[in-house]
Amino acid sequence: MSELWRRLGFLAFALLVYRIGTHIPIPGINPEQVAALFQQSQGTILQYFNLFSGGALERMSIFALSVVPYISAAIVMQLFSNSLPYLQELKKDGQAGRNKITQYTRYGTVVFALIQSTALTVTLQSAGLIESSSIFGAIVAVLSIVTGTVFLMWLGEQISERGIGNGISLIIATSIITGVPRAFGQALEQTQQGDLNYLILIVLGLLTLIVVALVVFVENAQRKITVNYAQRHQVRGMVQAPSSFLPLKLNMSGVIPAIFASTFLLFPATLSSWFGNIEGLSGLQEFALYLNPGQPLYILIFVILIVSFCYIWLALTFSS
Repeated sequence: MSELWRRLGFLAFALLVYRIGTHIPIPGINPEQVAALFQQSQGTILQYFNLFSGGALERMSIFALSVVPYISAAIVMQLFSNSLPYLQELKKDGQAGRNKITQYTRYGTVVFALIQSTALTVTLQSAGLIESSSIFGAIVAVLSIVTGTVFLMWLGEQISERGIGNGISLIIATSIITGVPRAFGQALEQTQQGDLNYLILIVLGLLTLIVVALVVFVENAQRKITVNYAQRHQVRGMVQAPSSFLPLKLNMSGVIPAIFASTFLLFPATLSSWFGNIEGLSGLQEFALYLNPGQPLYILIFVILIVSFCYIWLALTFSS
């Protein structure tokens, strides 16, 4: 029992460190102007990243990118490990090969963090959200974000080793859960103001529980493929060989297709918010309206992308 409590204590401490880090701003940032920017960026890729960062992106903290670069690197390495012969051989080398792939994933995380933090810093400087417009100010901002991302990657690995569960998954779950109290408070405020009926609020809560239960059920569902072995000959005659089954998960690709599809569909809204006011590109804003969540075109493309990414992911998995 002492070992369990020690692991739980380390997990709580690590998540507390993570939440404290989400409130440490990037040097030279203007938080009021950043908050105004996010008010104008509803439905864009910024809001999507802010969900995974637990509000750190909205506050432009050193954890602004959260573990998104690590997720990107892990997905790319997963795809490459199923298609490149060198990485396929590493997967067959046991623990040593897996350690090598993990090392490559870390390098990829740094590369993705550099690219994403540079793009974010350039956007912030062009919008006047960073007080210093010099190259030195940009370098400080990029290094702060990259350092925060690498620290989160290390913290996730420490949670996996010394805590309970998968560290990266727990960081993502914590980021999403931290937004629940604010959403619940907004719903109660709308109810008190008469904008939302209490009955509707209760129904939404029940639907949320039902959806969570269905997600858990589908995630644990599997199809058992029967495997029959040939009968064996012995002195006394034929012996019936035992049969077993090969378990195949119903949802082998997990949430990766949904993440890819959401990212693709958020790009038009993001591009329209950045370049929609430029002369000759005003059509971007009109096109982005058709891709707002809930629109028929959005739902159609979203379903097609999920099916396509599921097919690609499963094809790569079975071909490896």
